Amino acid sequence: MKLNAYLTFNGNCAQAFAYYAEHLGGQIVASMKFGDAPEGGGAGPELADKVMHSCLMVGEQALMGSDAVTQYCPYVPLKGMSIALHPTSVEEAERAFAALSAGGTVEMPLQQTFWATRFGTCTDQFGVPWMINCVDPNLADCPKP
Repeated sequence: MKLNAYLTFNGNCAQAFAYYAEHLGGQIVASMKFGDAPEGGGAGPELADKVMHSCLMVGEQALMGSDAVTQYCPYVPLKGMSIALHPTSVEEAERAFAALSAGGTVEMPLQQTFWATRFGTCTDQFGVPWMINCVDPNLADCPKP
């Protein structure tokens, strides 16, 4: 079994995933628009150019998403969650945080903490909350598979 996040956007999924691919070093491996599906996926012609499903691979991790379809899944801004990003170096953490916070808001500036060499939180320009957590390799984080 695998576990991954699936984000819903307010009409800008394609732009968000292109931005993440560029700035997180990932690759969009699947993307389908509502107009590509039989009968427009039931979304109506006004959503033909919106994303029905997209998958971004960053390393071995998948981030999936789509644009909201009001009649099935109305858009609600993300609350009470964050996408956690675990860079392996301070430089990578600083680069990712700068890219993800650009045009968005910083809740906690990227800084050293008692558990991490760098930790910070932000909400990006697409409304997605991020947690950047670059841990000291000598401290416990999540177990490695």
